[in-house]
Amino acid sequence: MTTSRATSTRYQQQHQRAIAAAASVFAKKGFHGATTQDIANEMGIQQGSLYYYFDSKEAALEEVCLFALRDYLSRMEVLATQPGSITNKLGKAIQSHLASYRTHHEAMKVHNEQRLYLADTRREQLKTLGSRYRELLEQLFSAGVKDGSLNPQLDCRFSARSLIGLCNYWGVMLLRDTRLDIEDIGARCLELTLQGSLPPG
Repeated sequence: MTTSRATSTRYQQQHQRAIAAAASVFAKKGFHGATTQDIANEMGIQQGSLYYYFDSKEAALEEVCLFALRDYLSRMEVLATQPGSITNKLGKAIQSHLASYRTHHEAMKVHNEQRLYLADTRREQLKTLGSRYRELLEQLFSAGVKDGSLNPQLDCRFSARSLIGLCNYWGVMLLRDTRLDIEDIGARCLELTLQGSLPPG
């Protein structure tokens, strides 16, 4: 490995540590209650060194929120290209969404609760990523309508937005109660999405 590549790898590793530290601090103290000194302390570095990774506290918040979204968007992009039934894909999409609340619980908490403290210009990329996620989920529903596995009258856009809301609600519940079983919650969300409250027919 060349020196430049080694340096780049070390920087990326430290940058990820900085994002994790910022997520932890913001999750505990909130954006307004936290300081860059708190984030530096969490990393175990001098406050001045933190500016090597973030140019401001708001930049740190932006990166934490982006990290939260990029993780499950990247999994959705892979899922969208894989073969399989719509039912199977929707089930995997739900499990992936919920899993983000367990694997990156602090970043997801910060994104959900603190992102509105970002200036409009800093929220643009978050909106773009969120829109892309909704589009991919809507495409799954549309594919199910097209192949006859879902109701031909289904409003795919409404269904995609509703499923995201459902997953976000139960994601928060998973954060609050570690006893909840993620696979069980995911299966229930899928059942509700596909079957609703109708009796078996």
